Amino acid sequence: MLYAVVMSSAPPPFPKPQEPLESSQLLEIGPASDEPGLRADAARNRARLLEAAARLIAEHGVAGVTMEAVAAAANVGKGTVFRRFGDRTGLLTALLDHSAKQLQADFLSGPPPLGPGSPPLERLRAFGVAVLYRTAEQLDLQLAAQPEPTRRFAHPAAGSLRMHLTVLLRQIAPGADCDLLAHTLLASLDPALIHHLTRQRGMPMERLEAGWLDLVARVTRTEPPR
Repeated sequence: MLYAVVMSSAPPPFPKPQEPLESSQLLEIGPASDEPGLRADAARNRARLLEAAARLIAEHGVAGVTMEAVAAAANVGKGTVFRRFGDRTGLLTALLDHSAKQLQADFLSGPPPLGPGSPPLERLRAFGVAVLYRTAEQLDLQLAAQPEPTRRFAHPAAGSLRMHLTVLLRQIAPGADCDLLAHTLLASLDPALIHHLTRQRGMPMERLEAGWLDLVARVTRTEPPR
């Protein structure tokens, strides 16, 4: 799978209680209180709950993730889960934020062509392929944790992706409306659209990948890769 080529082979471990995040490199995604400022016992509980939820998703899918099931799998009281995440959507969002931070780490400081070191056009192509396969692999989680329509584009995770695309586009096509073009490109990677194309219309991932590369070529007025 190409996703494994352009992205890290496995997500990082959930942050340990006193393990600092590389805030100078990673854009802020989740609420600031989610990570480094937690008390040691609260941080341990949070990491344990996220790991339990990830196991449940792997074994039973997103439908198998309930607050009660996560509490039982993590061997904590149900109230602890509600205090930490608020509700099921908050729990799923926390899982998705962890994955989004891994994606950020890959495109900000990972190996090329996704990370620094390749020309901006190659990085733009690799970015779309990475997001496409990441979304396909986590599709049920992405759909379940997606913010409501009025908040989707204001979510910090969406903002970090848009900012990265805008920076790349300004290097490739400095005279274009790069912020609006970034929105347009990201729309082609929307989880609901990928769900429709792959599961409802049966399109193979190879076609979606080729479509992304063709879209990038047309938007940037460059030749597609051979």
